[in-house]
Amino acid sequence: MKRSTFIVCLFPVIFAMGLTAPMIHAQHYPNHPIQLVIVGAPGDASDITARLLIEELNKTLEIQVVPLNKPGAGTILATDFVAKSKKDGYTLLYGANSILYTKASNPENVPCDQINDLEPLGLHVFYPSVICVQAEAPWKKFSDVVEYSRKNPGKFRCGIMGMGSIKHFQLEIIKSLAGVDITMIPFKGAMPAVTALLGGHIESAFAAVSLLRTHIDSGKLRGILVDQGAPDLPNIPTLNQLGYKRDLSSVWFALFAPVGVPEEVKKVLVSSIEKAIKNPESKAKIEKLGYTVDYKSPAELQKLQIGEYEEARSIAKRVGLSKP
Repeated sequence: MKRSTFIVCLFPVIFAMGLTAPMIHAQHYPNHPIQLVIVGAPGDASDITARLLIEELNKTLEIQVVPLNKPGAGTILATDFVAKSKKDGYTLLYGANSILYTKASNPENVPCDQINDLEPLGLHVFYPSVICVQAEAPWKKFSDVVEYSRKNPGKFRCGIMGMGSIKHFQLEIIKSLAGVDITMIPFKGAMPAVTALLGGHIESAFAAVSLLRTHIDSGKLRGILVDQGAPDLPNIPTLNQLGYKRDLSSVWFALFAPVGVPEEVKKVLVSSIEKAIKNPESKAKIEKLGYTVDYKSPAELQKLQIGEYEEARSIAKRVGLSKP
């Protein structure tokens, strides 16, 4: 009789423990350091902005966030590593949209799917890029380039970083919207393209503002078009400001977790990440470097990357970068 009474009394206790388990789990997350996998190498722009954000995440999450650099394969290495990691919220990704363009042009070389294998947690920063010409060049503004290119198809050359890069897709959009024939000259990196422009070997270069800002300030180069507004270069217009129906996508970096992390863990991460990104001091430090902090929620981030991938896929098929 006593034994049966004990069992009957034990059931409510077990039931209560089952109900409170998720609550206990949420209250105790995070209870040890979180690893943030960065797609760039130490000292890269992505590494710098990620580490500045980590300073704030340490405060908002009240736990240590440890950076782990995994550069290589155009951000694929780091992205795939996080996508296949444990779904407990202790391995996160500081990833980029560049992988969307790589997958659009070479899907067979990308083993992971950033859209479906990763959970978006919030967009952190945009890296504005600008098309520059030499200061003494006859093209004073973008409309001059359009007029020249229509009269001289293919003679205006633009140096970019690599075939199939974001800049390649951006240039294809520019050509389509403006109805011009600009010849793309791919280089193995952005700096070689800038060097070629400075040496007069090409008419223009399309690269990150952070790489071109010194040459613009010194008067050697003139910016004629920026993909997205750069706070420190207000006089260089975007396509939309010039009357075109849209602006260009820009390189961005955001935070992700593997798909399948517990919902209560995701809530903690999303809230803490938003607070860290919006911190005024951190925002000022990053924007001083020429980048644009622009937080976007997980839903907005997912919508953004789906749209970018679909457009990139369409362009890749049209220009022969990938199979139909």
